[in-house]
Amino acid sequence: MNTPFYIARRYLWSKSNNNAINKITRIAAVGVIVATAALYIVLSGFAGLRDFSLSFTNVFDADLKVYPQTGKTIRTDGNLRQAILQTDGVLALTQIVEERVYLNFKGKNHIATIKGVDDRFEAVVPVDSMLFINDWFRSGENEAVIGLTTSVKLSLGTYDYSELLEIYAPKPGTGQILDPQQAFRKERVVVTGVYNVNEDVDDTYIFADINLARRLLDYDENTVSGFEIKLDPGADPEAVKIALAQHFGNPVDIKTRLQQNDALYKMLNTENVAVYLIFTLVLIIALFNVIGAIIMMILDKKGNLKTLQNLGLLGSEIRKIFYYQGILLTAVSGVIGLALGFIIVWCQLQFGWVAITATLAYPVKPTVLNAVVVLATMLVLGVIAANIASRNVNEKMLSKI
Repeated sequence: MNTPFYIARRYLWSKSNNNAINKITRIAAVGVIVATAALYIVLSGFAGLRDFSLSFTNVFDADLKVYPQTGKTIRTDGNLRQAILQTDGVLALTQIVEERVYLNFKGKNHIATIKGVDDRFEAVVPVDSMLFINDWFRSGENEAVIGLTTSVKLSLGTYDYSELLEIYAPKPGTGQILDPQQAFRKERVVVTGVYNVNEDVDDTYIFADINLARRLLDYDENTVSGFEIKLDPGADPEAVKIALAQHFGNPVDIKTRLQQNDALYKMLNTENVAVYLIFTLVLIIALFNVIGAIIMMILDKKGNLKTLQNLGLLGSEIRKIFYYQGILLTAVSGVIGLALGFIIVWCQLQFGWVAITATLAYPVKPTVLNAVVVLATMLVLGVIAANIASRNVNEKMLSKI
C-alpha cells in the first residue's frame, strides 16, 4: 500500500480539531468547485454561440465555391459541368452570376449584389431554410427574392404588381456617358419572397434567375461568375478541391465553407481562447486558497508528523502526504464543479433560463472536449498548487518538531 497516499486520503475526509482549519478547507473546496463550474459553463456557452453563429453560414454558403483568380467570369460549357459532377465527392452543382447593382423602388434606392442562380441552386443551398415569407422565384421569370434588411430599407413587400422593383447594372466600356439611360441596363422584377439569414447577407444579396442576371450584365450562356458545389456527407473538401482544380484551364479559387468565413472563425476562436484564459486565471486564484489550506493543515498536523517520523517515514514521504492531499482536494472539488457546471448547462438547454430575446434562449453546447479541457486544466494547476504547498514540509521544519 502507498502509505503517503493512504494517510493523505484520511486527512482529506477527517475533521481537524481546529474549527478554523475546517472552514478554510471548505472555503478552498468551494472556490475550486465554483471556478471549475464557471469555466465549463463559459466554454459550453461559447461552443453554443459558435454553432449558432455558424448555422447562418451553413444555410447560405455552399460546401465549396469556385471563383476566377483574375477577372470576374469563368467560361463554361457542358463538358466542364459534367466533369465537375463526375468528380468524386461532388453531389450537386449550380452556376452563379454575381455583380453589384443599383435598386430603385418608388424613389428609394439601395446598392446590392444580384446573385443569379439556376434551377439546381436548391439542391446545393437549403432555400426553404432561408425564406422568411412567401415563395422562391420561378425559373425563366422576371422575379426576385430580396433580403429582410433590403425589404425594410426599400419599404418593399412581395407580389406588388402596381410598382415593380427596378434593377440597374452599369454597362461595361470606357469613356463618359452623360445619359443614364445609355450608361445602365435595367430589368424590372416582381419580388416573390423575402429571405432572412443575417443582417449583412440580407442587406447584400438579391436572388434572381441566372438568365435575367445574364441579360442585365450582357453575359452569354457560357459565362458565369462561379460555381457552388454540394459535397457528399463523407467527402474530404480538401481532396475534392485538388481534383476540381484540374478541370479548369485558367487558375481559379476554390474555397471551403471554413475559408469562405475565415474571419468569422478566427474571431470566434480568438474570443474562445481569451475567455478560457480569463477563467483559468480565476481558477488559479481559487487554487491559492488550496495552497493556504494545505499549509494550514501542515501546521495543524505538526504533532502527527513527529509520530510519523518515529514510525520510520522519511521527510520526502511526509511531504508526499500533503502533496497527495492537495491533488485529492483539487480533483474531488473539480469533479464536483464539473458535474455542477454540466447540470446548469443541461438546465439551460431544457428550460432556457437565460434568454437573448423573448423567444430565443442563449445557446449552449455541452461537449466532451470542453469537459476534458476543464479537467486537464484543473488537474495541472492542482498539481502545481499541491507541489508549492507541500514544499513547506522540509528537513529544517521536521528537525524543529
